[in-house]
Amino acid sequence: MVNARLIKLCFALSAGLLTQMPVQAQSQNPIRIGVVTPLSGTYAPIGAQVKMGLDLAQKEINAAGGILGRQVELLYEDEEANPQVAVQKAEKLFQQNKVDFLTGTVNSGSTLAVGQLAERNDKLIATTVSFSDAITEDKCSPNVFRVNAKAGQQSVALAEWLASAHPKSRLFLIGPDYEMGRSTVAAFKNAASQRDVQVVGELFAPLDSKDYSSYFGQMRAARPDVLYTSTAGNDTVRLITQMAEYGLNRNMVMIGVAGAVTEQNIKAIGKHAEGFVTGVGYSTEIDTPRNKDFVKDFVAANNIQPDLYGADSYGVLYFYKAAAEKANSVETGAVRDAMRDLEWDTPQGRKLMRGQDHQAVQDMYAVHIKGGVFTIMSKVDAQSAIGPSKCSRW
Repeated sequence: MVNARLIKLCFALSAGLLTQMPVQAQSQNPIRIGVVTPLSGTYAPIGAQVKMGLDLAQKEINAAGGILGRQVELLYEDEEANPQVAVQKAEKLFQQNKVDFLTGTVNSGSTLAVGQLAERNDKLIATTVSFSDAITEDKCSPNVFRVNAKAGQQSVALAEWLASAHPKSRLFLIGPDYEMGRSTVAAFKNAASQRDVQVVGELFAPLDSKDYSSYFGQMRAARPDVLYTSTAGNDTVRLITQMAEYGLNRNMVMIGVAGAVTEQNIKAIGKHAEGFVTGVGYSTEIDTPRNKDFVKDFVAANNIQPDLYGADSYGVLYFYKAAAEKANSVETGAVRDAMRDLEWDTPQGRKLMRGQDHQAVQDMYAVHIKGGVFTIMSKVDAQSAIGPSKCSRW
């Protein structure tokens, strides 16, 4: 006869194993990261670099054992650079796909809108592209982080170069008529004005404008020495090529936001991109072993050089990995706490995520296009470029 105590013990052990199995199975599930980024439309070239950077980091992290022993899965949705579409796609990823984290938003309006959605869903997002200062200043969110440089950081690097190379110049500014365009123009106008540069005009054109010639009369009348643009993607291609057709770029210094001319649209602009100057947080010329390895691996995987979007999108997965491992969790509150004042390694060097406003602190560079290649001209150290925190929500 079987001992009754032995039978009870067997039942108890079986029940314990059955209770543990779902937990063990859950721990082996992949960490799901939603990516809402433009895969079509005027900002599709930017979305392409975002995807290349994320895919490369995912491959490396998974090959090294994943995050907390779990593989990383990326789920892509096309935001079309449209905030309403971005919110719809993010809602799907949060509610249906149950992603642990979200990234990829390009349009600054999309980042702000999806940030509000993330708060309601108790999830975290990080942008690797959006420039608007508002994201980490007056409209900051406890659930939104930015690993790339904001407009203010870029503006300091570019304005420092402009004041040195072309003192007392006459500046005209043009940007797309939405959050990013107006924010970047305002940031650079402020930085340039403080350095004895005379602002002689500004204008804003609709996103995805096909014809800029209607604005050229206003630009000619202002008689600028320097034109600053915060257009991006295909908009920059049309703006610069149409200016060349009308002869507007003769004897004018062309400068702009970091994303105006990139590896994705420089060939379409061709010879007219030569001499263009911008302020950036990334260059393939950064002379460190980590960056050299990153550039080599990126080119091998994609047959194209990385730009700032590819580099920062690559870096965001390592940011998330460092935070999750510090927290020993993917739970929102624990990871959010770990992200604040976190330092992590990137192709640009070691970055700090400032806890007061969730803005990455990093060195900035002024670069220009020479022979079709971006070349570093000057550098501004991280603390000089960042300025004080202007977020007051926490």
